[in-house]
Amino acid sequence: MDKLKLYNTLSRSREEFKPRFTDYVGLYTCGPTVYNFAHIGNLRAYVFIDILKRVLRANGYKLKHVMNITDVGHLVGDGDLGEDKIETGALRDGKTAWQVAEFYTTAFQKDITALNIEFPDIWAKATDYINEQIELIQKLETKGYTYRTQDGIYFDTSKVEHYNKLSHLPLSELKEGARIEKNPDKKNPTDFALWKFSPTDKKRQMEWESPWGTGFPGWHIECSAISLTLLGEHLDIHCGGIDHINVHHTNEIAQSEAATSQKFFDYWLHNDFLTIPGGKKMAKSGANFLTLGSAIIDQGFDPLAYRLALLNIHYRKSTEYSQDIIESANNSLKHLRNQVADLGTTVGELDLVWQDKFLTALNDDLNTPQALAVVNEMLKSELPNQDKLATVISFDQILGLNLIPAITPEEIKKLVREREVARKNKDYETSDRLRAEIDKLGYLVKDNQDGPPTILPKI
Repeated sequence: MDKLKLYNTLSRSREEFKPRFTDYVGLYTCGPTVYNFAHIGNLRAYVFIDILKRVLRANGYKLKHVMNITDVGHLVGDGDLGEDKIETGALRDGKTAWQVAEFYTTAFQKDITALNIEFPDIWAKATDYINEQIELIQKLETKGYTYRTQDGIYFDTSKVEHYNKLSHLPLSELKEGARIEKNPDKKNPTDFALWKFSPTDKKRQMEWESPWGTGFPGWHIECSAISLTLLGEHLDIHCGGIDHINVHHTNEIAQSEAATSQKFFDYWLHNDFLTIPGGKKMAKSGANFLTLGSAIIDQGFDPLAYRLALLNIHYRKSTEYSQDIIESANNSLKHLRNQVADLGTTVGELDLVWQDKFLTALNDDLNTPQALAVVNEMLKSELPNQDKLATVISFDQILGLNLIPAITPEEIKKLVREREVARKNKDYETSDRLRAEIDKLGYLVKDNQDGPPTILPKI
């Protein structure tokens, strides 16, 4: 198979992927701001990240994946003025800010479980890393990159060479406006808050003491502090949506490299938007706010039909949502599962030629549409059914469409159910014995934090 190549926003080119350490990859992905349900446009990013993780593993890499949970500091409008989204959500829902963050974190985890998206190795809540954020701001202060205003401590972007190296936009185009509100206290339009002071006329639910006074961290500083703390020398890949390029990720790079005098992440990968008819971006503040429940599950569609619909479009291409597209994907998923079921239950040999074609497609900047074409070609080929089954099992470990559970023998399902009962009863000796028995019969059990386990035949 060809070597893995990824489109790096930083260089605006497809590059051969070379991690900082030979077989180990550090991956950081921007997680949700947990003040509301994720909409299906948000969820596109996490399907793309999930495919990236599975492809990296298929290329022999070990992963450490960190995802932040923004539970403080993200202000309405994405800038440095206005209300905190979490506290606004608390007022809307009649709950505390902490309850709101916990509720929508759990809702997000349920959504990604429904889409068969693997959980990160570490969930990192911004509120769990307040000390690390303060320490990072102190480093920037010592190095002369900060200044104080009436509402907080700000980063001076004029002191950073090549501030726009990720966005590739002239600084003159980053004017105060839609996403960068006019603030007379800022020295430069692109400067951003590192620490915000609590208002004097009311008490915030989420606030902390700091060397600069009572307040809370700005939105951008959390990702830098968390990734530098948890990934250290393994700053290989940073992912997010294209809406993060010009502000959030640009600011992450500026403050991180100013603090460490080292390059931040080597590869920056971004997925394009899911739009509604007319090309408008889906937004939580708009009437086009569609959740996985309202748009997919409540309409009677398999949530993995949405995953398949996304895999039919390259992650760097904008795609427009419509119910017709989801209905078509739902029918395609049923047809694909029927094709696999017709192959029988005897698992033969993995075909290396077809595997090479499949991985070559995915190694071309995660070309999932081409990879799906390979799947269809293989299923129509003259390959013996048992070898087709072995090969499609291997493919589905990356596609994540759950093509296999329908043909899992009842004997295996019974053992898995017994093991689940043992686990719930904390009978770990029985649980381990049943897992070993399932393994001897040629199947792997993959436990999921939220939801039933996944059963996979061993190759």
